[in-house]
Amino acid sequence: MPARVIPLHDARPLRMAPLPTGQPGFPLADALGRPLRDLRISVTDRCNFRCGYCMPKQVFDKHHEFLPHADLLSFEEIARLASVFVGLGVEKLRITGGEPTLRRHLETLIGMLARLRTPDGRELDLTLTTNGSTLVKKAAALKAAGLSRLTVSLDGLDDAVFQRMNDVGFPVTEVLDGIRAAQAAGLAPIKVNMVVQRGVNDDQILAMARHFRHSGVVLRFIEYMDVGATNGWRMDQVLPSAEVQRRIAAEFPLTPLSHSAPGETAERWGYADGGGEVGFISSVTQAFCGDCNRARLSTEGRLYTCLFAHRGHDLRGLLRGAQPVSDAQLASAVAGVWGGRDDRYSQLRGTAGAVTEARVEMHYIGG
Repeated sequence: MPARVIPLHDARPLRMAPLPTGQPGFPLADALGRPLRDLRISVTDRCNFRCGYCMPKQVFDKHHEFLPHADLLSFEEIARLASVFVGLGVEKLRITGGEPTLRRHLETLIGMLARLRTPDGRELDLTLTTNGSTLVKKAAALKAAGLSRLTVSLDGLDDAVFQRMNDVGFPVTEVLDGIRAAQAAGLAPIKVNMVVQRGVNDDQILAMARHFRHSGVVLRFIEYMDVGATNGWRMDQVLPSAEVQRRIAAEFPLTPLSHSAPGETAERWGYADGGGEVGFISSVTQAFCGDCNRARLSTEGRLYTCLFAHRGHDLRGLLRGAQPVSDAQLASAVAGVWGGRDDRYSQLRGTAGAVTEARVEMHYIGG
């Protein structure tokens, strides 16, 4: 019987803290001075792929028990919490999973979130991360509901490599068709994320670069990370972004680009001939904890302050408790968590100060 993986959380009650005073939308700052700007919302722990770096089949097999529907936050609960986070300074909402498009009637939630506004009346940056498997059917509806743009995970163009990595025999052509459907629907800019593993799919780097040049799609290469506790991560499978960049630049000269937003995870480079841009996300070799402004809301309503966290804080318990709580009380709870945040796992990785407790699985809180 394979081992079961249970996402870890902190069962202790949330520390309630007063909200900072000032203008509406006053940004929270954590213990290291980092503001809260980005909320990633996982809407399901299910996925139709079994990528080894996220949901390896030997663990997440046909006997694995996913969360029952009643344990998931409802759309109304998600929208309420998102509104609270926006009032505290969040300007970007990213819908994640698992595979978020497997959540039934996701378009309804998109519509609810699209109606939210910042305290000064601005629209939010509302985006979604997907494996692209359902986009042919769903892209137009997602756009019509109010989705701004999306990111597609794609780890290779060679069908044998791609099917080996998704481990369910899903053909790469259907993901490429989904990207084209998203472009046709007007979802832009589209980003494609490739997780690079040395000796597994690094032979796909140049093929991916050639394919997406001049396409309007922004291709980003992600270093293989030690997220969760089930992917068998080894440092010798990490291909540093600097090496990926050198391989591309040897064929297509690159020029550096400035960050497009504070806290952006990717280092941006443009093709010298105007063929578009590529990005490099280097959590292992060039940690970017110093300006991380992202919080994560899990499928069942736990607040995580780091992708590599080992515990979360129960917001669903406040929403469903015997005593009703106000939005102000929810905001105070979030402020208490964020104000005490001092996460910097990637900076400490491999040092004496690194956290060694089991980390939450990525499919549970999104990437």
